[in-house]
Amino acid sequence: MAYMNQDRKAELAPAIKAVCAKYKIKASLAVRNHSTLVLNIKSGPIDFIGNLNKVCSKAHDADRYGAYRPAVGSIDVNPYHYQSYFDGKALAFLSAVIPVMNNGNHDNSDMMSDYFDVGWYVDVNIGSWNKPYILTK
Repeated sequence: MAYMNQDRKAELAPAIKAVCAKYKIKASLAVRNHSTLVLNIKSGPIDFIGNLNKVCSKAHDADRYGAYRPAVGSIDVNPYHYQSYFDGKALAFLSAVIPVMNNGNHDNSDMMSDYFDVGWYVDVNIGSWNKPYILTK
């Protein structure tokens, strides 16, 4: 059963904050529902939203189900498939921070038998619905 608490968050926080400082990203760390470690990215010099829109608009299946609708203001990053949606500095940051957020985690899930066993879940939010991501220079 997924479980995250404030003590475990405090153990992971210094390494996560070091990655954010390296990339000059301002973010906060939270625990949601005692099961999820959440990184809320507020501002920084990396254009995550522009990068996502650029990569996804060029995808071979962008028009399969209709026109691609660009993200505006905020996005929720898929921590399992972020490599397909970002490149450059955005991908470098996410490739550095997501493994650090999963340090000590386990995933013994078996989707074929509908069995999910993880230490905790990980969410990365860039901006939020009421406070968009701020791109700084």
